[in-house]
Amino acid sequence: MKTYTIKWHETLDSTNSQALREAPALDNLSVIAAASQTAGRGQRGNRWSAAPGENLTFSIFLRFNTDSCSRPDSFPALTAGRQFAISAAATLAQCLFLERHGIMSSIKWPNDIYCGDRKISGMLVENSLAADHVRTSIVGIGLNVNQTVFPEDLPNPVSMSGLTGRKYDIRTLLDEFMRVFSECLDMLEGPWSILKETYEWRLYRKGTECSFADISGRDATLPADALISGTGSGGKIFRGTIEGISETGLLKVRTSSGTKEFGFKEIAYII
Repeated sequence: MKTYTIKWHETLDSTNSQALREAPALDNLSVIAAASQTAGRGQRGNRWSAAPGENLTFSIFLRFNTDSCSRPDSFPALTAGRQFAISAAATLAQCLFLERHGIMSSIKWPNDIYCGDRKISGMLVENSLAADHVRTSIVGIGLNVNQTVFPEDLPNPVSMSGLTGRKYDIRTLLDEFMRVFSECLDMLEGPWSILKETYEWRLYRKGTECSFADISGRDATLPADALISGTGSGGKIFRGTIEGISETGLLKVRTSSGTKEFGFKEIAYII
């Protein structure tokens, strides 16, 4: 198992932002965690909402070897074209971690974790590149743990406690998660085909025809998540079946006019 270190803060603006500020001095697999975030960030420019002290909000710093920089504690070189492998390994780690607590989950592409049709975890991955290779990656994760009452504007949240009826020690959970995560990182050093297949096996709604919205040309003023609960407008609604992901992590959806590939911010689920 790879060595990691965890640094806890009582309050931060954002664990991803803090990891970015500290990046030059951070060792590989350093973890920045906070009991409370005042400006937590999520995907699509959204703010991550979490009750202070009740959930896990943390960021993992990863360093990779590049042509210009090689350090003994870094991971082997990873090309920019394969950077989605970081998201794949991190989401798989969350699914495996939840399974250890009796919670079945799936991956809503690209990197949300769902239990049924309810969101239990979100992730924001921010990579820096050196030429055509990944130099560093900050993997920010927000996992709902003990919170059972959520803001009304969140469409479909759920937590570990809400599913099991148990209360958890978040610091103990983070240490447990990092052990699972460090094991999953071994997959970065193996064939992409194995990691890709494992990720696809857990894809939310894979193989089931359902409704989506093509938001690639939508009005930029439309709230980013407006379509996720089926309440928004501004995107073209269509039926399709998820087949998997491309070699670079794009979502492959079979439609009546053939299989199409969608990038981030180009498609929304109707839930």
